[in-house]
Amino acid sequence: MSTVLVYTSPARGHLYPLLPTLLELKARGHRVHVRTLSGEVAGLLRLGIEASPILPSIEGTELDDWKAKSPLQAVGRTFTTWLERAAHEVADLRAAIAACAPDVLYVDVNAWGALAAAEASGLPFAVFSPYFLNVRAKGRPPFGLGLMPTTGVFGRIRDAVVRAVAGIATRPYLRRLNALRRGLGLPSLASFEQLTSPADRVIAYTAEPFEYGHGGWPDNVRFVGPGIWEPPAADELPGTRALVLVTCSTEFQDDGALIATALAALEAEDVDVVATTAALDPIQFRAPANATVLRYAAHGPLLRRAVAVICHGGMGITQKALAAGVPVCVVPFGRDQFDVGRHVEHAGAGVTLTRARLSAQALRDAVHRTRSLRAGAERVARAFAASGGAASAADVIDELFTPRMRTSTA
Repeated sequence: MSTVLVYTSPARGHLYPLLPTLLELKARGHRVHVRTLSGEVAGLLRLGIEASPILPSIEGTELDDWKAKSPLQAVGRTFTTWLERAAHEVADLRAAIAACAPDVLYVDVNAWGALAAAEASGLPFAVFSPYFLNVRAKGRPPFGLGLMPTTGVFGRIRDAVVRAVAGIATRPYLRRLNALRRGLGLPSLASFEQLTSPADRVIAYTAEPFEYGHGGWPDNVRFVGPGIWEPPAADELPGTRALVLVTCSTEFQDDGALIATALAALEAEDVDVVATTAALDPIQFRAPANATVLRYAAHGPLLRRAVAVICHGGMGITQKALAAGVPVCVVPFGRDQFDVGRHVEHAGAGVTLTRARLSAQALRDAVHRTRSLRAGAERVARAFAASGGAASAADVIDELFTPRMRTSTA
């Protein structure tokens, strides 16, 4: 029996997409141990997966990018959070390795310290990313700004300028990360686009045509489609009308305006509305007669009735909707959500409404346009179904149990 040690950042949106892969590895006879959020340990044990909590010092370092007054400040707060966690992750992963004696490591792309510790360990390791990869590939725009891919001289100039500016803006954070890496005897990275280059494999939980199609990806990258899992559903909510699902981020980002506006926008529409508030308290919202507001609900049964999803653009709910063939209206609030919205539009599977333009009328109009794009969402759903999912991800990890053949993409 081979052992896979999985290490996640303190985010349910990074743990849940992994679960189909971990259950597949377990079914193949591998021992799987997950180091993750303390509140998820019991649930993993119930699934028959070994689990232990990450250090409280990591889980207690909360992401507060929602307090930022500008996108640049938001990036700074995010990188600062990940760097503060990173110093603790090195010791935490080393302790987990000592306790589990793994054959292979599987590490969260946002756990920068754990990534460095995995590289320094000498063990075969893969990186998982539940969102679009921040890597350089031919024809792909820089990550983070919601840019459309372009061709020709203009596109190359735009992308070069954006990368140069981003490199200057993030240089202080790269210095801190490289100092940590040098302390582990590792070489410095030239940019954050090289973060996953040392890994034997990088497993991206998405696929074309949601991801831009161009080829030219680093040799260690594998696309497997979305990882879709949610806790068992309670009784399904009653109703037979067309349904619009509205949801906010599971990691707090002060996006309650999205639900409040959606409830007002759809109050007079001939639809049922279900809004899941996630990190927000549902008591703060007034639900009209056609709406149900609750903190959590299994989205799978709701998507079977849904004609549209309104969301912040988190990869989890967006890909879950598209995998069900449901078009998406994205209202980005930050993080990777601008990119998600742009990818939705590029795939012809939904629309994006900027936060600055968010109003009841604008959102109502956007939902009407979204509902007309079902064919695009169904096209993405077919591609996701053909991408292999958990079985493909497990195949990639199985490759690492064979004699090691490192892939150099630096």
